[in-house]
Amino acid sequence: MHKGKGMKFVGDSRISAERKPNVPKDYSEYPGRTEAFWPNFLLKEWLVGAVFLAGFLTLTLAHPSPLEGVADPTNAAYIPLPDWYFLFLYELLKYEFASGDWTILGILVLPGIAFGGLLLAPFLDNGPGRRPHQRPVAVGMMILGLASVMWLTYESAEHVDWEARAEANKPIPASDVEIDTEDPGYAIYENNCMQCHGEDLQGGGAAPALIGTEHSAEEIATIAVEGIGSMPPEQFQGSDEELQQLVDFIVSVNEQAE
Repeated sequence: MHKGKGMKFVGDSRISAERKPNVPKDYSEYPGRTEAFWPNFLLKEWLVGAVFLAGFLTLTLAHPSPLEGVADPTNAAYIPLPDWYFLFLYELLKYEFASGDWTILGILVLPGIAFGGLLLAPFLDNGPGRRPHQRPVAVGMMILGLASVMWLTYESAEHVDWEARAEANKPIPASDVEIDTEDPGYAIYENNCMQCHGEDLQGGGAAPALIGTEHSAEEIATIAVEGIGSMPPEQFQGSDEELQQLVDFIVSVNEQAE
């Protein structure tokens, strides 16, 4: 037997001998889908997202969200509000059908239906077209959800004076006045007034600062016993001598501040 005889070579017809360029398939045969996902469609999505992100960052720099003061647990009159992106849910709970006995409806059922509907929108309207008029269910649900959130947020924010809240709740700067803790009036102040007016007489929450007060010594004594405004009477518990020591202490602190 000669070398090379008896050997057979079999070729695979499934492999083309010609190299073809990597060209995306022509999607014109599919209705409503006339471009490749990569890179054409995905590039458009990235561009739109980049424009939105740049606009959002510009808005936050031009109009920073208002920040309030440091939390004060002694301020019983303070009404807390959620951040702006939850204001629409806060406003929803003001309506009769979502508050009171229907609170569960307002905090779980209605938001659950709304967000669940948005998640199901692509499956409820799965037509081949991508134009808005070709996707009436998905587009309609998105417009309804966006309009509802914007309206509820506007209604909630419209009735809140954000600048006044921020100004009223700014932290009070520390006083330069040195408090004489050895003064006999300080011990009386500590037992009767410190809880509301603060350790350094700077006030807190609904209680005003005692430093810089325009009240005279007689008025301070009267207020301590009879109260004023939101301050109830009989806050001071002590003798007349102790009351005088308290008044003298407050007056001496204000004399340092002048």
